[in-house]
Amino acid sequence: MAQKDEAARDQLAESLNDLFTSVSTMIKSQLQGTNNELEVLEKMNERVGEEYKGMGDVASGLRVFVEQLKSKGGNFDQYVQQIDAIEQQVTEFEAVVSMLDKHVSLLESKVLSVYPHPPHPTS
Repeated sequence: MAQKDEAARDQLAESLNDLFTSVSTMIKSQLQGTNNELEVLEKMNERVGEEYKGMGDVASGLRVFVEQLKSKGGNFDQYVQQIDAIEQQVTEFEAVVSMLDKHVSLLESKVLSVYPHPPHPTS
């Protein structure tokens, strides 16, 4: 009977050993999977960091470009003011020309009423 108990204990010990080995293997596999996931995340973070750095460089370059455009745009303000002044003068000149055109038309009709047939120039 002692041999039977010892055989049962050996079998139980062997089964427990197999169980612990299997659990250990499973935990190692899960830890390795987690480690692999963390490595992938680390590489992704590095990649995203590089992209953000590149975007920061682009944004910095754009800021400089915008500042240059602003300074150049400031130089055009005087020309825009001159163009506006010329446009105002042209509008006023068109009004004067329109008044002169009406006056000339009125004079022409008065002349035609006095001289219905204009004299022919002699060549």
